[in-house]
Amino acid sequence: MRSSRFARGGLLASALLSILAAVHAGGAQAADETIKPIDAGYADSLALNGTATVASDRGAHRVIELTGGGFKQAGSAWSTGRVDLTASFETSFTAHLHHGRPGADGIAFLAQAAGPRALGGWGGGLGYRGIAKSVAVEFDTYQNTPDPSSNHLAVVLGGNPDRHAAIAESSIPLFGRPFHARIRYDAAAHTLKVYVKAKGSPEELLLDHRVDIARSAGATSGWVGFTAATGDVTARQDVYDWTVDAPLAD
Repeated sequence: MRSSRFARGGLLASALLSILAAVHAGGAQAADETIKPIDAGYADSLALNGTATVASDRGAHRVIELTGGGFKQAGSAWSTGRVDLTASFETSFTAHLHHGRPGADGIAFLAQAAGPRALGGWGGGLGYRGIAKSVAVEFDTYQNTPDPSSNHLAVVLGGNPDRHAAIAESSIPLFGRPFHARIRYDAAAHTLKVYVKAKGSPEELLLDHRVDIARSAGATSGWVGFTAATGDVTARQDVYDWTVDAPLAD
């Protein structure tokens, strides 16, 4: 495993994923076209598992492609360095879940203590089912039996997507067009807030849940990143413009 690129002062670089160069509006739309793999050397800051790969749309803009549109796929991408789960952090990213009608199954952002090779179940498992030492924020685009709809967000503990600690209908479509998400954890107040916005719209707070991430993960340090999955219904599920502001573990 390659060493991570970190900022001075003990913070994950805001450009942690400078490999994920900003995708302008035109580039985001172009992501509906075929995404081609690029040199794995760009993935120094990531541990990629399952179907996850660092990819490029025509070589200009780089994304994490978590699933590639095949059936029963699961992928994960993690920071290769451990972060302090007892401390506050903030992360933001753009997601583009596309191809297929309807698309499935969605993506999740996780803080987890299972390790940089963690990967869970496909389909409604969203790539994190079974990652017990985790707190997940899911962006779910397919209505499985426990779900309220095919367009919702949820906070999930213990790697069990059949049980939602908190849930909210999304005010914007999660499938078909890129959306921006921001997740802020206040360690002192033990609150996790999730904001989303579509292009040209104001940011909206959709989830505000009280949780102790370190206690839920069963560890004081761990990894942050993404999972995604498909089942008998598929989608391409991409993440780009990912930034993280989080203290590194000692």
